[in-house]
Amino acid sequence: MSQSELYVSLDIGSSSIKVLIGEVEGKTLHVIGVGNVQSEGVRKGTIIDIDATVQSIRKAVDQAERMIGMQIREVILGIPATGVVLQDVKGVVAVNSENREITDDDLDRVMKSAQVMSVPPEREIVNIIPKQFIVDDYDEIKDPRGMIGVRLEMDGTLITTSKTLVHNILRCVERAGLDIREIYLQPLAAGTFALTDDEKNHGTAYIDIGGGSTTITIFGENRLMATAVVPVGGDHISKDLSIVLKTPTEQARKIKHQYGHAFYDDASDDELFEVPVVGVDTKDQYSQRYISEIIGVRLEELFELVLEELYRMGIRDLPGGIVLTGGITKIDGILQLARHVLKTRVRLHSPEYIGVREPMYTTAVGLIRYAHMQDEYFGYSSDAPTVTPIEETVPSSSKDMKKPKERKPEKKPGIINWAKNTFNNFFE
Repeated sequence: MSQSELYVSLDIGSSSIKVLIGEVEGKTLHVIGVGNVQSEGVRKGTIIDIDATVQSIRKAVDQAERMIGMQIREVILGIPATGVVLQDVKGVVAVNSENREITDDDLDRVMKSAQVMSVPPEREIVNIIPKQFIVDDYDEIKDPRGMIGVRLEMDGTLITTSKTLVHNILRCVERAGLDIREIYLQPLAAGTFALTDDEKNHGTAYIDIGGGSTTITIFGENRLMATAVVPVGGDHISKDLSIVLKTPTEQARKIKHQYGHAFYDDASDDELFEVPVVGVDTKDQYSQRYISEIIGVRLEELFELVLEELYRMGIRDLPGGIVLTGGITKIDGILQLARHVLKTRVRLHSPEYIGVREPMYTTAVGLIRYAHMQDEYFGYSSDAPTVTPIEETVPSSSKDMKKPKERKPEKKPGIINWAKNTFNNFFE
């Protein structure tokens, strides 16, 4: 198994933490390890309890490690869209080489020059996305390397987020004994592969319904254009069911996934199921249609909030329609309800890989595929092993006490590791 083709993604969500181990051969991804545990210490994408989050990360990592019999060393980390700001930036450099051929060094310098701007002290740079390169006066170039020119320019989008939010997430990952290989914005990585080329080009809303919040991301002209977060997610449905049915929250979550239906008109009224009641030994009986009204009302509210957010973002038309993903989209009838409320074309997205054919894994899969795409573009491979044999690991009791590992200098072009290098001083 080639280490350079092995990737591990870490998706820290409000309802669950997912770890995926994937081996990429050419354009094909093989998922060989999966860890998925209930998230403790995270609310609406924000860390509220570092110790609880660290324990949840370790549990998810342990699950994935047991599937391949090796220990995970470094991960690709996804950062939520909470508090994200997108800024247009421009970089300009003179081509260095004597024969005026544009090289990797020129590409690296023009990206770095685009980052020379004033960033408020409370914000941190996460990613920079090139929109186009301009060689002399010729624009719309995707990859200028190998071309001849005197001046190289780049138009791009700079992604910044809250320094507090990012540092708390990074602290949890470091305390869980993991190195960070790359950091990417979650909807950027996931949406790049969840949407088709036409959807990304024409204008599409990629909506990821998480546990504590819903992320709305607009793609158009083959790039990320805007993103926003609505503070309603799948956990709110579980709480609604728990209150109305007078049952424990965990039981409500199981009922939601096992019997839930989002569209009242299509729900069954025939088959009844039993629900344990808090504080008594008896069980009540309910039909799917009864709970579909509870689920449908909350989802309808969510979709109306999405419409309001799209209007606030200045989105009046979506030629590519809307793509829905996230764990809650497994519920029957959600597609019909979404089309009814949103009044446009809607489709559901789930990864098509063995072992992760569920919408909850969209982000974790996207992180691996996005990291591989960037590695191919920059011709980069990691010197550090992504996983190591179990024999080389320390006992778990010692692992709990170990300090964050020392980072090696990066050889990859500065733009891709900008965030990681920026955070080095924070942990030292």
